[in-house]
Amino acid sequence: MSDPTPNDAQRRLIENTEGAYLVDAGPGTGKTFAIARRYGKIVDRAGVEPDDVLLATFTRSAATEMKERIVDRSAYGLRELADAPIRTFHSHCHEVLREHGHAAPTHLGLDERITGSTRVIDDELVEAERFREFFDGFRGDHPEHADFYRVLSEPEELLDLIRELAAKGVFPTTDGWYGDGESHLDGDFDAFRERFDAANRPRNDGRKQSPLREDLSRFGRNRAYLPDAPSKSELRGGRGTKRLDDEVARRVFDEDREGLRSFVHDAYVEYVRFALRRNYLTFGFLQLFAFVLLREDPRVREEAQFEYVMVDEFQDTSEIQFKLALLLSGTENFCAVGDWKQSIYSFQYADVRNILDFEERLARFAADLNDDADRVSFDAPDPTRIELRENYRSTASVIDLSERAIETPATSGEAVDAPLDDVVELSSNAAVDNTVVEGIAHEDEHEAVLAKIQRIVGDDDYAVEGEDGEPRPPEYGDIAVFTRTRDYGRELLDVADEYDFPVAYDGGVELFRTDPAKLLLAWLRILESDAERGWAVVLERAGYAFDEIDHALATASYPDDAVAFRDALRGLESVGAVARRVLDRYGFTGDTADLLLHTVQSTYDATTVTRGELIRFVERGIEAGTTVDRSANAGDDAVTVQTIHAAKGLEYPIVVLANMNDGRFPPRTSGSSVVEYRDPVGLRLRKRYSEAGTHPHVYDNWRYDVIRRCLPREYDEERRLLYVAVSRAERHVVFAAGEEPNAFLEALPVGVGEIDPAVEPFDRGEPADAELPFAVTTPEGPVGHTPHSLMDETVFEEADERPEAGPEPDSEPETRGMDFGSKVHDFAEAYALDADDATPSSDHERRVAEFIDGLPGELHVEEPVTLPIEVDGRRVTVSGIADLVHETADLVEIVDYNTDATRRAQSEYRKQLSVYYHVLDEWFPDKEVTASLFYTADGTREPIEPLEVAELRDLVRAAEAERD
Repeated sequence: MSDPTPNDAQRRLIENTEGAYLVDAGPGTGKTFAIARRYGKIVDRAGVEPDDVLLATFTRSAATEMKERIVDRSAYGLRELADAPIRTFHSHCHEVLREHGHAAPTHLGLDERITGSTRVIDDELVEAERFREFFDGFRGDHPEHADFYRVLSEPEELLDLIRELAAKGVFPTTDGWYGDGESHLDGDFDAFRERFDAANRPRNDGRKQSPLREDLSRFGRNRAYLPDAPSKSELRGGRGTKRLDDEVARRVFDEDREGLRSFVHDAYVEYVRFALRRNYLTFGFLQLFAFVLLREDPRVREEAQFEYVMVDEFQDTSEIQFKLALLLSGTENFCAVGDWKQSIYSFQYADVRNILDFEERLARFAADLNDDADRVSFDAPDPTRIELRENYRSTASVIDLSERAIETPATSGEAVDAPLDDVVELSSNAAVDNTVVEGIAHEDEHEAVLAKIQRIVGDDDYAVEGEDGEPRPPEYGDIAVFTRTRDYGRELLDVADEYDFPVAYDGGVELFRTDPAKLLLAWLRILESDAERGWAVVLERAGYAFDEIDHALATASYPDDAVAFRDALRGLESVGAVARRVLDRYGFTGDTADLLLHTVQSTYDATTVTRGELIRFVERGIEAGTTVDRSANAGDDAVTVQTIHAAKGLEYPIVVLANMNDGRFPPRTSGSSVVEYRDPVGLRLRKRYSEAGTHPHVYDNWRYDVIRRCLPREYDEERRLLYVAVSRAERHVVFAAGEEPNAFLEALPVGVGEIDPAVEPFDRGEPADAELPFAVTTPEGPVGHTPHSLMDETVFEEADERPEAGPEPDSEPETRGMDFGSKVHDFAEAYALDADDATPSSDHERRVAEFIDGLPGELHVEEPVTLPIEVDGRRVTVSGIADLVHETADLVEIVDYNTDATRRAQSEYRKQLSVYYHVLDEWFPDKEVTASLFYTADGTREPIEPLEVAELRDLVRAAEAERD
């Protein structure tokens, strides 16, 4: 395929590489294409290498895509770019610390060190459990903060605050705060006063009271304030008053926060110390230490700086990331590319002001960094602005609709104050504009959405562009349903399942509320102290009636097979082995079971929780509805359902924007933590503990209640979410609501009509094969097994013991534990896929890299493999995941990685590889198929002679006999 010709704006970006640039790149304007071409132009110059250019991306997948695009447009190949600094901020900070960061904690006064074996925790569930572990100890060590423990709802509130402060660049030292951090915590009264005055300004030329005074008519309602709080009349003024007195602003803002600052400081610095002592860093701490190191160590900074720095998706950067990018810039060749209208990640601490106020912040941050030394080269930055205006994705009608979204009120009566002058109007490159924009509404909204999709499919009125450029009728796979919240998507998926509707859900699943999680929790309870609650769930699952269950619980007389299974579980040492046995007992296979096993095991491995504490972890997950990301595949021709956040960066011919209902988009309420940091008021506490009254009590903070009315909720990000959703569409947009459409839908130029919600049951026919020719999906109906259910797990018991924390020992142990094995497997997958951060961190990983580098053929990584067989007249499947399949012209090699230093479990792995062998042998009858184990401890490869299918049948019979 010939390389497309850049348009004029793209050419300006590609050819102008010296100096500072801000690039406004709206959706579909060829941003990635232009950046890749610009990068290629830079590195193809004499004297410039990839190591001279930092290209920061928002996600790892974006970094991988960028490398692939660059390969097509430069003299460098994918392998040559494998270690190039094209990566996320977190990945690059990890690189800086790995090379230079041993003593970085000393700049905060800490004695601990960052070692070569320091791990990075990127799982928020694991980090939350780690923090709970820390907080339990912190409370005991710091009784002086007891009043604050009494008002905290959950330790995670404090963890969220620490994450936000780290993203803002506010760090603790052992004896105070780093730099001017404390001033941020105190807030800015002048900036607050502006907000206060705006909310306190009378309306209608002074004839009507101010919004603030009107809002405070509810002051004190359902609240318990301390005795020093003013009365409502004292605060609002007398009858006929239109505004609050000016002195109220100072009274509200000024508050004794010394104790609160001390509490936050102590928890913050002790948590940093806790993480270092347990040899791990979080994403936030990676950036924290990299920033401090680059700021304080001129030698490291000079070595780490680049001649060129480019930052993609700049609207998604945090304040600390902006400053990191400046510290990494050895020249003024700085290019920020983004679109403020697509800034939707404030919950991940992205700051839209980085791009809206780019020029001002560039100058101010550079001056701050150079306050006492020359650290960055931006003496008088005067960035050049480039606007990419030509949209290659959407029709003019879709573009116009998306731009209308930016100025649409989110609530009735809201006055939109978005920076509309900064909207760069886009022009469509589409040859035709056959766009349909419409809305539907029905009380049975889920069925209405599915029914509408069925009417769209095959309808020429909704024609989409085919591969040949000609219009064609739409298929299910052309359609995506977007939702503001995850719960609606899961509800839609449940309704779709009733009709066997082809839907693939991409988003978070409430993992701990699934049947596999509930049954695992039940058996964990049986093994610990809460046996009755566990037995009740197990017996109900087995089909016992309620009176039978009551009798069994009263007499402790349980079925023999269940008692035998309990005793077998008691003999297992590790949580992973227990979880595998439970999931196998009930035939739970597939994505959800695998995700549960991984989540539970990784949490257990990465913390010091006991099995009993793990029970409470699962219980908290059930109570909170904790979500874990999961992608479900329903075949090629299936509707995609995902949140708007997950859809960013994607595009679809037809978009259905569902759940356009009042109170759901935007959500009616947003959670408020007891302790929080907020510009410009600094650190604040929503509740306070006091013994001032007759009885000790947790009181509401009256100052906080006034302040939050001066800082009303802003809906600009909700409008940006609406913009992102609409702009994903190439051709057509359909809005869907229930009985109460939201303000967005009522204000947009969209006709909303009724629809018959009748859904025709969908006939899928025979199950379709997955994309790769050797992956077989599970047929409908048969009993399911995994290779693990056929294996003797007693062999693995010693291997599942939890490893001691700390550096790797000088001599190789027989096993490194499940956590180490997972780490090596994750590296092997990333390295085979050319991920940007796949750099070996141990000898095991180095041997894997050398092995993969020596494979000349096509690599298939982590692919699902299912073997259907007949056992005693029954249809049975055995499903698993092949680590690596290497395919050449005449050979197919199955490789399983093993981190053991011994060969004691080889006979059990033979069973697993035998399953994979028979599947691939059937699919590749013209090629030789082999199976082998690659031992990462010494780099040797052991060939495996597969078992016959008859032997696998015997293993299935034995596994089912043990299960029964």
